[in-house]
Parts: sequence; C-alpha cells; structure tokens
Amino acid sequence: MTAGSGRLVVVEGGEGVGKSTQVERLAASLRARGQEVVVTYEPGDTKTGAELRAALLHADTALDPHAELLLMLADRAQHVAEVIRPAIARGVVVVCDRYEPSTLAYQGVARGLGVDEVERLSKWAASDVGADIVIVLDLPDSIAEARVSPVRDRFERAGAEFHAQVRAAYRDLAPARGWVLVDADGTPDDVAVRVLDAVTAVVP
Repeated sequence: MTAGSGRLVVVEGGEGVGKSTQVERLAASLRARGQEVVVTYEPGDTKTGAELRAALLHADTALDPHAELLLMLADRAQHVAEVIRPAIARGVVVVCDRYEPSTLAYQGVARGLGVDEVERLSKWAASDVGADIVIVLDLPDSIAEARVSPVRDRFERAGAEFHAQVRAAYRDLAPARGWVLVDADGTPDDVAVRVLDAVTAVVP
C-alpha cells in the first residue's frame, strides 16, 4: 500500500492490450465520480525519464538486459520522487500506465533476470511505494499481436515468443501478488466497465 491519503492504481499488460485507452477511460470515470486524478506512465513521464525512454525504446544498438533493467529503475526512482509520491501525499488518485509489474514480467521473466532479484531492486528504486491495485489487461496472444501498431519500438520488435512470455508472466505472477486479471477482449466500452468495477473496490 502507498503512504499518504491518495491511491496508486496501475494498469498493466503486454503489447496491444489497450492500456492507454483504458487508462484514459478509467481516469475520466473516476473524475466523473468527483475524484482528483493524475494520469502518468512509465517509462518517460519526467524530463529525465524522457531521455531514459528514448534510450530504452529507440536505441540503435542492443541493450544488455541488465542495462535495460537499470535504466527502467532509474526512470522509476525519478518518477516516484517527482510525480507519484507528491500526488499521493496530496490525496490524489494516480492512474499509472505501467509500473513495477512490467519490470517483473519483461525484465524478470522474459529477459531472464529473475523475478525475486528484480522485485527487490524495483522496490528499492521506488522507495517501497507500491500500487494499491494492479489491473492486468489480458488478451490471447493472437488478438494482442494483431493489435500492435506497425510502427514498433524496441520492445514491440522483440518477437512473438518474447511477448508470449510476457503475457504468460503476468498470468503466472498475478495470483500471488494480488493483481486483478481483466479480460481485455471486447469493445473499449465493455473493457472499461470491467476495469472500473475492479478499481471501485479500492477507489470508491
């Protein structure tokens, strides 16, 4: 749980599941209920983070998995310090597109760095600021692959096997960590209702 009176809601999932759409719809629904909401994302939603994002998503040379992880964690540390922790302290609901679960699925599992070690380092980088609820948008591999934009970043170009490992990692890690798997197959309106129903348990 997070310190302070605010809440941290994280929306997760592999490529092509519709995270950005559902983040915006969730924020709009919470605002309509009278909540003050800050929408943010990882990596890149600080000035320093934007530079790290460019290296992570658009580097011309290959990144060692350890270097990739450390860049992600540097982004998280700055993100928490500059955006997330201050908003929570003000009593705001923070809706974040990707956070620690992405690091566990992508770097811990799909990059083979180990979930336990990656989780330990991620909590340290985030100063133990954890999500109050994690929503994982889940789609079959074939549907998710068809939705990915033809203009792809470094992660999106990692290949079908890599992304299948990521999606499987979310499903495997969710039960022990209390992440809520939400069926992302359907219209954006249908999925938005499912997401809001899950979040309402934490943010009335």
